Amino acid sequence: MKENHLILDFSHVYCDENIPENALVNDNVHWLDCSQIEGCDLYCSECAEEKIMEKIEPYGIHGIHFLDSGNYHYITAIMVSQICEDFMLVVFDHHTDMQKPMIEDIMSCGDWAGKVLNTNPYLQQLVLIGPEQKDIKQIYSDKADELNGTYIKEKLLTFSAEEIESGGDKDNISKIKTDLPVYISIDKDILDRKYSETNWSQGKMSLTMLEELLLHFLQNRRILGIDICGECQPGIPFPEYIEAEEINEETNKELFEYLNHYINNL
Repeated sequence: MKENHLILDFSHVYCDENIPENALVNDNVHWLDCSQIEGCDLYCSECAEEKIMEKIEPYGIHGIHFLDSGNYHYITAIMVSQICEDFMLVVFDHHTDMQKPMIEDIMSCGDWAGKVLNTNPYLQQLVLIGPEQKDIKQIYSDKADELNGTYIKEKLLTFSAEEIESGGDKDNISKIKTDLPVYISIDKDILDRKYSETNWSQGKMSLTMLEELLLHFLQNRRILGIDICGECQPGIPFPEYIEAEEINEETNKELFEYLNHYINNL
């Protein structure tokens, strides 16, 4: 499969980052201007979803894709909806993105992962890495009735920030399926503010730890696609914006080079 790296530009935040600076000279990196799509910030209307799909569809999902801020993390659901084989979804995120939907028929950045878990027929396992333990417990209490316990019990595997910091549950690690192709989604709000400035609350993970965790899923796996979100909030005071852009630019470049190395050597 040909790799097509995508930059989905909703807020023009990447214009100040030169992301990824070296890769943009390559013909397999495509800048998709999504700034004129209405009804897509935080929540995604049916019309907006169709327009986003039209932008993505010609390129497919095999590659590394920058999705703008966490407000657009639901695009992962649009990406994986194009997968027509059994697969595993690995999500690195400080939040669960499995809240109860406020508007049942409209996908949002806060509930997209739960909707994928509940509705995608090809998803065999969702590995969620990085939320706080209290938020993971909330998934089970809030979603048990909606999912009848089935998908949570059989398909969802979670690793809290506290488990990762303490060394994790070794028995839980053994439950990660090894015989499925993988789609990886990274929200940089999992990282400490030393490595990323996002518009949501953030975790304390180092970039080195993130890369070590990613390696478990990058080695000896068929990677279907990878996306990255978690940019800063446009409109913040200019000095803060410039500082945030510099931090995010360096991390985006580092992640792109790290991930690209592995998918090029599969």
